[in-house]
Amino acid sequence: MKISVSSYSFQQYVGAGKLAHIDTIKQAHDMGFEAIEFLDMPAPTYEEQVKYAYKLREEAEKYGMTINAYTIGANLYYADPEGSAAEVARLKGQVDIAAILGCSVMRHDVCYGVGKTGTSRSFGLMLPTIAANARAVTEYAAEKGVKTCTENHGFIAQDSYRVEQLFNAVAHDNYGLLVDVGNFVCADEDNCAAVSRVAPYAIHVHAKDMYKSATPAPGFGQTRGCNYFKGAIVGEGDCNVEKCLQILKRAGYDGYCSIEFEGSEDCIEAIAKGYENLKGMLERI
Repeated sequence: MKISVSSYSFQQYVGAGKLAHIDTIKQAHDMGFEAIEFLDMPAPTYEEQVKYAYKLREEAEKYGMTINAYTIGANLYYADPEGSAAEVARLKGQVDIAAILGCSVMRHDVCYGVGKTGTSRSFGLMLPTIAANARAVTEYAAEKGVKTCTENHGFIAQDSYRVEQLFNAVAHDNYGLLVDVGNFVCADEDNCAAVSRVAPYAIHVHAKDMYKSATPAPGFGQTRGCNYFKGAIVGEGDCNVEKCLQILKRAGYDGYCSIEFEGSEDCIEAIAKGYENLKGMLERI
């Protein structure tokens, strides 16, 4: 497996004005990374997103860095065909941006909540619409040489059995899962058991760690089952990241593991420490 880092890991510094978004490339390079993934394009219009994508690609090439993945938000459930068509068209445009960046993988979300009426009332009822729209996007992405995937993310499409259902429903060779080894905490799943369910479908991995708690504490968010979690430095939380990586390796995964840090520690120090911890894990498994 190869190590990369998500630009999102630097958000603490970017949000505070300590680091420009594009400068995360040089920062990652200087820290020893050879690859970086990006979360959305920080530009208000699609035309500006395209221009910025070219700038990021040029900056990455300047430092000999690979942009290995592009991750975007999306809602692929709409009760009306017009809504679905518009979102599929938007995601196809984002596939074009992924191609500009030189990515081999694009991750998109699929939904953020359930509704009160009709087929919005459960993930299972929404699944046929979501799967059809995800399939349309990945069919287009296949023509561009970009694989698409969905992450266990967003509380609704987060359980291992739900993202496995989604993988099966899309049923396309160009589509897989982004397995975030930490995110299963938010759905109150055992991380290793969840990873073992979905490891065969992984085409990208986030190396994320979390602290778990049954009681509230400062800085902790709440899981779907009213437990508590907080982002941790990779290797210092409660997710048994090393065992999760061992499971992925046994399943045949040999792609990138992107560090995604969202804890409260100084992000540069936390990323650097997580990088060393992750390298040690990959050497041992």
